[in-house]
Parts: sequence; structure tokens; C-alpha cells
Amino acid sequence: MTASCGPRKARPCSPASSFSSRCFVGILLNAPMFLIPIFSVLDACDEPPRFQGMKPQDELKPSYSPGDTVRYECRPGYQSLSPGSLISTVCWENNTWSPLQESCKKKSCPNLGDPENGNINYVNGSTEFGSQVHYVCNAGYYLAGPAIRYCQANDNSVYWSDSSPICEKIFCQPPGKILNGKYTNSHKEVFEYNEVVTYSCDPSNGPDEYSLVGNSTLVCVGNDKWNSEPPECKVVKCEYPVLQDGEIISGFGTKFYYKAKVIFKCKEGFTLIGSNTVFCNANSAWEPPIPKCVKGSKPTSPTVSPGSSHPGHPRPTDESAPEDNKHLGVGPIIGIFVAVSVVLGGIVGACVYKCLSKNKSAYLTDESHREVNRISPREEEMKERFAFIKKKENRD
Repeated sequence: MTASCGPRKARPCSPASSFSSRCFVGILLNAPMFLIPIFSVLDACDEPPRFQGMKPQDELKPSYSPGDTVRYECRPGYQSLSPGSLISTVCWENNTWSPLQESCKKKSCPNLGDPENGNINYVNGSTEFGSQVHYVCNAGYYLAGPAIRYCQANDNSVYWSDSSPICEKIFCQPPGKILNGKYTNSHKEVFEYNEVVTYSCDPSNGPDEYSLVGNSTLVCVGNDKWNSEPPECKVVKCEYPVLQDGEIISGFGTKFYYKAKVIFKCKEGFTLIGSNTVFCNANSAWEPPIPKCVKGSKPTSPTVSPGSSHPGHPRPTDESAPEDNKHLGVGPIIGIFVAVSVVLGGIVGACVYKCLSKNKSAYLTDESHREVNRISPREEEMKERFAFIKKKENRD
């Protein structure tokens, strides 16, 4: 009976053989497709050079081939140094651009004259595109309009921003009227720069006079601006100052009006607590408050000894020891000494015992107390047999 043989299966390819044949051939065939873009990029110029005053006329490309030309034009606010000439650069065979220099310069805005009753200041000393000018008015005048202007650009020209400001004369409206008072030149409707008005209070119809609280003179310092608010005219009266166990030594009177000043002192044997000088303020109160007189001399600050952090506590010395140390007798000190000695003695004894035990395990002593090597019973028996055999041989 013959066995039929089935079709022989194809030998599978190993990964190594597959890579070395098919894969390697595929890579070689497709390599040019990958290398062509690389060589094309290497064989090209990158972006053309950039400049502050000029830009490429056309939109930039990712790369440029040798022989490509890029033409430039001036940016807004700039003009050509050589009007009518072409500004360009060429991509050379060595993948570099032909030399090109800045060929555009900034345009200048027209010169500005000083405004009437004022002057201008060019910040960077020129009128070129991007510069700015500041306006300042003379004393007695204020600026109406922008204080700063800029040299700007559109597509083809440059110009100053905004319109020119002007310097106008400063005037103030009449200051505010006050109750129970008036000011000088109250008939005027307009006051000029630095003009002054003075306020005063009217006579009082009652028993107490009016006091002027605030600045009595106002000055026109800006356009419709006075240097302060108008004052007040009102009755300001403080109560008679009474200092118990003290007296007034200056500022005597029966009535004490606004800004009245009084000075105090205490009687003998008393100390003044507070300020000895007070004033009658705008609210009819003494400021600072009336002081007090307390019996006795002025307390001094407690002294602190060099060795103590609290006042009144003496510095610990040999003569004056802290309270806790006074109760510390000789007995506790002796007990501590004995305890320490016992602990040290135990440690030393343990070390000595350990050393002696170690030596005894390795050595023995004979009758004359000399150290000899320790011999086990088995070794001693073998030694005796050896001596017996040797002795027998000598006899024979």
C-alpha cells in the first residue's frame, strides 16, 4: 500500500529574507521620490532679506529657485533714496541672495510753528515719520486741544495727527459766597489768572463774634479753578478750661474763641499727664484734650538689671541665688554622683568580663600559670598513642 503524498507546501519566508529581497528593492525604487523634494529644497534660496523701510512687492513664496528675482517697494511712511530706480535681489546658484542695502528712508512731516502764548517740543528732535511733538502754554494760559501730536502715514504721504491746539487765557468765575461773610471785588464777574480775593466775616448781632474757619485768601490758579474752597464764618466758642489741682499760666480770658491758646501747669506735689498746651478747634472743642494732674511725682520707668529680662528682678549672683537653688542641698548632688559612678562601673565591668571570656576560650594555664594552647581530649589521646608507638620502635 503506497501512501499518497500531498502537495508540498511552499517554504515560508523568514522576516530576514523578506526584508533583504522585497523590502530592500522597494526602498531603492521609492528612494528618488523622497530625495527629490529634499534636493529641490537644498537647491533653493530661503526667504529674501527683510528691511525696516521696504518690503517685497509680491507675496512671499516658501522657496526660490536660482535666477528668481524679488522686487521691493518702500513701506508707508518711507521714500526711495533713488526715485525711479528698481530695488531688487536675485537668488544665486549657491542658494544665496545677491547683496541688497536699505534703499528707503523715513518721510518727514511739515514743520510746526509755536502756538500763540505757547511753544512746542519735538521729543526726538525731528519731524520724521513716527516722531511726536508736545505742546506747552505760557503761564496764565491753558491748552485747548491735544497736548501731543504724532507724525503718521497713509499710503502715499505723512501727516500730523489731530489739529493744532491753542493756548487760551485763564479766567476764573467768581468764588462761592459764604454765610455771615463776604470777599473783596465781589462785584466782578470774571477773575484773571493769579488774581486774589480775601474773605472776612460780618459783625455778629449776638454776644459772640464770628470766626473765619478756613483760608481767608483764594487765588485763581487755573481755568475756572481756585486754590481752595471758600472758608466759613460761624461762632466757635470753647468752654472755660478747668484743670483740677492745676492752673492756667498763659491764655487768660473769659471767652475762648477759635484758635484760642491756653497753657497749664500743676500745683506743687502733682504731675501733669497729657499736653500742657491746648487750642480751641473749629468744632468748639479743646485739642488736644485738657490734661490731668495726678498726685505724686512723675513715675519713672522701672530699671532692668543686665542679667534679668523683667524689671525689678535681680541678677543671679553667688550672693543671691534663685529661689529654687536655695532648696537644692548636698544630698541630691551626692546621689547623682553615685548613680553615675555605678553606671560607669557596670559598663567597665562588662567590657572586662567579655575580654576575659574570650581569652579563656583560646588559652589554658599549666601548673606554673603559664598560658598554653588548649588541647581537646581527642587530641591528647592521639598524642599518647603516637608516643607509645615511637617508644616501641626504639626498643626494637
